[in-house]
Amino acid sequence: MKQEKILIVEDDKHIAKLIKFNLEKANYECAVTATGEKALEILNDRPVDLIILDIMLPGMDGFGICRTIKEKLKTIPIIMLTAKGEEVDRIVGLELGADDYIVKPFSPRELVLRIKAILKRGRAAEEKKDILAAGEVAVDIPKHKVTVKGKSVDLTQMEFKLLVVLIGRRGRVQTRERLLSDVWNMDTNVDTRTIDTHVKRLREKLGKSGSLIETVRGLGYTCKEDDED
Repeated sequence: MKQEKILIVEDDKHIAKLIKFNLEKANYECAVTATGEKALEILNDRPVDLIILDIMLPGMDGFGICRTIKEKLKTIPIIMLTAKGEEVDRIVGLELGADDYIVKPFSPRELVLRIKAILKRGRAAEEKKDILAAGEVAVDIPKHKVTVKGKSVDLTQMEFKLLVVLIGRRGRVQTRERLLSDVWNMDTNVDTRTIDTHVKRLREKLGKSGSLIETVRGLGYTCKEDDED
């Protein structure tokens, strides 16, 4: 099973170290930064599965960072972490799109359990989607059928699985390594050029709608929220 990646945005070094230690112990891969600006840079460079975001940060505060992240990456879950316990702060965070809210001091075990619950809900939501759509592309998973503008498109099994993953996670960058793991069930020792070959063929079969699948240089691929062409 792949290691899920968590970004910790916390300026208190002791708290950040405590969170990182407990998450790595729970088999999560962690990245840590003390500022929201640096967090945005990290998100531009690599995909993560969840963000732990402190509100009281130097520079842009957690509310501003949450708003910016949700504008760009609507589906990424965020847990707000703060010393503030007032109801108004919880409401503001949740209204901005945060998925959960934990007040300091907190139990590391409780934080891990909440993270597991949120990520499990996300995986379950992906698995329950029988019909996926992006732009003019529609995917009927139970029938193993793909259409563009209502016309059937003949895909191989791997092309179909690749399209399902990309559309099911649209707006989120999928690295070549993650695609190899989730689509091909292979480890990262396999030549990642196989991904590029399949993406090229998939784009060709989708015609104009193939532009939905964008290359993210140095990382992998993402499916746009909509066909803008």
